[in-house]
Amino acid sequence: QVELVESGGGLVQAGSSLRLSCVASGDTPNRYAMTWFRQAPGKESEFVAAINARSTAYVDSVKDRFIISRENAKSTVRLQMNNLKPEDTAVYYCAARRGEYSVYVTAYEYWGQGTQVTVSS
Repeated sequence: QVELVESGGGLVQAGSSLRLSCVASGDTPNRYAMTWFRQAPGKESEFVAAINARSTAYVDSVKDRFIISRENAKSTVRLQMNNLKPEDTAVYYCAARRGEYSVYVTAYEYWGQGTQVTVSS
């Protein structure tokens, strides 16, 4: 069992930065692939970024703006979001799964409660 707690969301203006954090606890969370998804109002959940032991991955719309990183000593995954745009507005969720990352929501066993990010124009 893994528990995930996100933090760091907020209301910012376009062009600003935010850093989201996801703290994991429980069953050796550092062995899990960790991923950020987001869900905007009225839309389906969208893969944003993922990190496992060897690599990272990003959706095209956030490449060169977002950076995912991992601090294993603190069982923490962070998402540094730069040059935020109104279309980044969503609830951001941290998710974990054993093995490699996946871009599919249904592949993940563990989820955080979400943190709201709102970007005004």
